[in-house]
Amino acid sequence: MLPPGAAARHPPIAICTIGDLILDVVVLPNAPLVSDGDTPATIRLSPGGQAANVAAWAVALGARSRLVCKRATDTASELATADVAALGVEICGPVVSGRGGVVVSVRDTDGHRTMTSDRGMAAELAPAELDPSWVEDCDVLHVSGYCLLREPMAEAAIEAARRASRVSVDLASAHDIELVGASRFASRLKRLDPDIVFATESERAAVPDLETAWVIKHGPGGATFPEGFHPAPPGDVIDTTGAGDALAAGYLVGGPEVAMDAAARCVSMIGAMPSRASVSLPRSRRPA
Repeated sequence: MLPPGAAARHPPIAICTIGDLILDVVVLPNAPLVSDGDTPATIRLSPGGQAANVAAWAVALGARSRLVCKRATDTASELATADVAALGVEICGPVVSGRGGVVVSVRDTDGHRTMTSDRGMAAELAPAELDPSWVEDCDVLHVSGYCLLREPMAEAAIEAARRASRVSVDLASAHDIELVGASRFASRLKRLDPDIVFATESERAAVPDLETAWVIKHGPGGATFPEGFHPAPPGDVIDTTGAGDALAAGYLVGGPEVAMDAAARCVSMIGAMPSRASVSLPRSRRPA
C-alpha cells in the first residue's frame, strides 16, 4: 500500500499495472447447463484481464492509471482496447499481428465461476519491449500474478518491478500456481520483491514462505488487510467477476474502506469493470 496520507499529499495517485488486456465473455445461465441442450442465459462481452481491471477501477476511484500489456490486432483486442481507453486508462505496450486473449466465465447455480482462458498474445510481452518511463513516474506498480506463470512475461514483470518505487501483486489462482509449480512461482514472486500481496486463502497457502504485507480475500466473508479485518458490506450480488481486482484498486487508492466499497460496486453489476457512467476521470485525463 502507499504510505499513509499519500493520497492526500499527492492526488491523484498514479498506478501502473502490468499484465493482460483481454475480452471477457460473462455467462450467467438461468438454469443448470444441460448437455446437448440450449440453456437461456444472460451473456455480456466486456474488456477484462486482472491488470486491466485494476487500472480501470483505479480511474473510477479517482486515480490516474496506466496499463502495460501486449496486444494483438484482431477484433477481440480492438474491442477491449477501445473500451478500456474510453474509461480513461492509458494503454502502453506493443501491438502485434496475432490473436488477442479471450476468457469465458460461466457462473453455476451455486454462484461459483468456471473460467476457460485463451490468453493469446498477452503472455508474450518481453523485457526488451518495456519502456522504463512507463513505470518510473508512477507511485506503485501493480503486477498481475498471471504474469508469473510463463516466460517471457514473468521476466518482463520482474524487470518492470526493478524500475518501480513500490510493487503490489495479486496472485494467480491456486490451481494455476500448482500447474506451473509452487516453487517456480514462489521464486519468481520473490524476485518481484513486492511490498504487498493480494490473495485468496488458498493462494496464500500456495506460497507460505513469502514474508511481506498481505491482503487476504475471503469472498463474501470480507477481507483481512494489514489494518485488520473488514466484512463485506451488504448488497445484492449479481456477478463476482473482477471483484478482487476492484478490491485491489480500492486498497491502493484509498485503503480498506475504499477497497470494500469498490468490491461491493463490482459484484452489483455484470462484468469485471466499472461502467463508463460511474467513472470520474482525473482532471488531467478529462476530454477537452
